[in-house]
Order: sequence, then structure tokens, then C-alpha cells
Amino acid sequence: MIDVTDDIFGRVHLGYLVIETEKFADWRRFGRDAIGMHLDETLPDLMRFRLDDNACRFLVQHGPAEDTTALGWHVDDHATFDTIEARIRAHGVPLAQGSAEEAALRGVERFVRFPGPNGLTQEIYVTAESGSQPLHLAVQGGFVTGVDGLGHVAIATKNPHQMHGYFRSVFDARLSDYIDETISGLKFKIRFLRVNERHHSVAIASVNRLPLNPIRTRIQHCNIQVAELDDMMLAYQRVKELGFEMALSIGQHTNDKELSFYAVSPSGFEWEVGWNPLVVDEATWTPTTHQGISLWGHTPEGHAVATMLERLKTGARSVWRAEDCVPALAGAGVADS
Repeated sequence: MIDVTDDIFGRVHLGYLVIETEKFADWRRFGRDAIGMHLDETLPDLMRFRLDDNACRFLVQHGPAEDTTALGWHVDDHATFDTIEARIRAHGVPLAQGSAEEAALRGVERFVRFPGPNGLTQEIYVTAESGSQPLHLAVQGGFVTGVDGLGHVAIATKNPHQMHGYFRSVFDARLSDYIDETISGLKFKIRFLRVNERHHSVAIASVNRLPLNPIRTRIQHCNIQVAELDDMMLAYQRVKELGFEMALSIGQHTNDKELSFYAVSPSGFEWEVGWNPLVVDEATWTPTTHQGISLWGHTPEGHAVATMLERLKTGARSVWRAEDCVPALAGAGVADS
């Protein structure tokens, strides 16, 4: 009998993102030429980007959403897979088996999907396939993946406690810390959750005491990590030289000490390339609250004023729009300490 209370922390890793877009030419230039990922175009009507030996880290499909539509989570073994699946079923939330064709596109042996917060489908799998082509990256030192997963995602929400509860209930996520920050005149609290030694795999951003979400897309940004500082600097240079919009210049974060920049992806969510974040020591780590996102840098670039106005309009519209937080999996939510 499966014990749904078995702690699976450390056995879960962010594995891939599924992106829907109609801007294939822009994504090709952005992912391969600017960011420096390996591009696989062997299949019709889609692209796959690789960071390492895995056949797929970003699955880019045709569609009107201009957004990330799903997160894929790599779990260590079938026992962990079965535990997560049993938790979902025990709360009456439906799961669906991915088809063999869908699994092949994701480069995994098999997967199941289930609803996630903010309309972001969650998928879990055990075995990732290796890419069939030699890896060609525009970064000399490669990307940092492995036990830490591919990086992290940040999600804006009107229901931060419920979203925190969701990732705790499903993946035994732990709180790393908080950041309080004012962005575009709005006061945000950001919660950082880890599912392994990476400082965070999910960041949850919410406006303090206001039921609004100023971000159009399901994720606000995704992050990937390079192994060498020069590769981060060169990627920043390529993004600008190729004419892609830069959201935030190079800077260093207060909490995980990562050096990074934020570009704007062709679909509108931001894309962070980072270097050298700290790794959490479970024996000594204590969650704290930091004032401000950055120790230095991360200054707005490009169309900062237009972006601020658009987010204010999106936030105003969001007040009247329901946001699915999958309450069956959110438990009682997680209050701030």
C-alpha cells in the first residue's frame, strides 16, 4: 500500500517546460542564437531546446497562447511517482495519462498530467530520454541541471497561500525565504520554495493585500543557470545585439546571491539567465525575509514605462477574473510567519 505521507523532498526536480507560440522564427533566434541552447528541429511543427543530454528541456509547440502551458517534473523513481499520483487521486483531482506520442515529444518514457495553479498544468515523469544528436551549445561551460533540475519558474498569483499549499501538498516543497519589494508602484511579497537543494524551483509573487495579478502569462519568468560567468555575460550581449528586449540588466539577488539578467522571451514572459546561486544546506538553513530583490543591478531596460502601464491594466482586469488555485490540493494554505 502506498504511503501518501512519505516525504519526497529531494526526489523531485524541474525537468521541462511546454510553451505554446505562433512566433517560431523569433523563438528559434531567441533560444538558439541569443540564449545559446541546443535547437532540435527534427520534428514537424515544433521545436525542442536542450540544455544537456536530455532530449527536451523546452518543448515549443504551435498555438495561440503565447505562454508556458505546462511544467514537467522529473522524479527519482517509480515509488515517488506512485506517491504523488496517489496524493492527487486521494484528493479527488483528476489525472490523465499522456499519450505515447506526447511522451515522445517531451523526451520521456511516460508521464501523467494534472491541474495546477494559475492554469499551469503539472506533469510528472521518471525516465528522460537522451537526445539523439550531439549537443551543440553556444555556452562553453554548459548549463547547470542534474540534481538541481533545469532552473526555476516564478508565478504571479492572487492566492499565494493556496499556491504555497499546493506545492507543499504535492511535492513536499519547503520555504526558503521571502522577499518584500515594490515593483511598478505595487508592493509585492515573493515566497521562494525549494523541492531539492536548489534554493528555489518555484517563486510565488503576490501583491500585498490586493486581489490582483499584473502578469498576463502563467509564469512571470523562467530561469536557467550557466556554469561559467563569461557565458552569462556573453548571453546578455547576444540578446542585445540580436535586438531582443531586455527587461532587467545584470545584477545580483539578495536571497540566493545569483548573478543574472532578465530578457523578454518572444511570448512575453521573462527569461532569466543566471550564474552561481547558493545551494541550500538543509542542516543549517533558516527562512528569512529580505528587503528588495537585488543587492545591486537588475535595473529596468527597454520599454519599462510601457511594460508598467500594461501590467497595471492587466492587474485591474484580473480583479474580476477567477484564478484556479486547485483548492483540493491547497490544503488550508500556508500563512506567513
